[in-house]
Amino acid sequence: MSDRETILGKIRRSLAVDTNDVGRRAIVIARLEGTPRGIVPKRGQLPADQRVSLFSKMAEKVSASVGRVAKPDDVPRAVAEFLRENNLPAAIRTGGDPLLAGMPWDDTQVEVSHGPSDGSDPVGLSHAVAGVAETGTLVLTSGPDNPTTLNFLPETHIVVVAAEDIAGDYETVWDDLQKRHGKGHLPRTVNLVTGPSRSADIEQTLLLGAHGPRRLHIVVVG
Repeated sequence: MSDRETILGKIRRSLAVDTNDVGRRAIVIARLEGTPRGIVPKRGQLPADQRVSLFSKMAEKVSASVGRVAKPDDVPRAVAEFLRENNLPAAIRTGGDPLLAGMPWDDTQVEVSHGPSDGSDPVGLSHAVAGVAETGTLVLTSGPDNPTTLNFLPETHIVVVAAEDIAGDYETVWDDLQKRHGKGHLPRTVNLVTGPSRSADIEQTLLLGAHGPRRLHIVVVG
């Protein structure tokens, strides 16, 4: 018997549950197949332009910075300017995301390296599959296109998100992810990032960069 089976067996015994309980099994299947939606706050239910404005406002409220560009080809220049203005090295690490790879990085002096971060990269660049206007949250999925290590190891994280991918609420994002990947086939990890890493565990003093990037910059495209 595996450790997993041992743990689950203990839980079943403590609940006095039979593994062959047809009623409980039916409840679980119905829950998984039905994917009930949670309560959707009204705050994010806005026209597209106002939704993007709310996203930017909420992201800045939690110490992120936000820039906007008209089209994907404008991203490299915006990234180069951000690095220069913040006295950061002109070097970034990114994954194999097709959107980011197709941008004209050769038009800038920014050195681009690829693959997961080992913690030595000062700046990581990712493409968020979505944004959530009601909280200013970025939604990033794991995989070789956007390695999860880029979300947490570099001290500065730059994230590109399309304006059209900014939803009003979390439920809409989950619906879109399920449609995109198919039910039961979501990426191994879906990271929800709201502002740079922070902690106030010590004497209630807010410290940025406690468990991840101390700086988060968002580039909204469109």
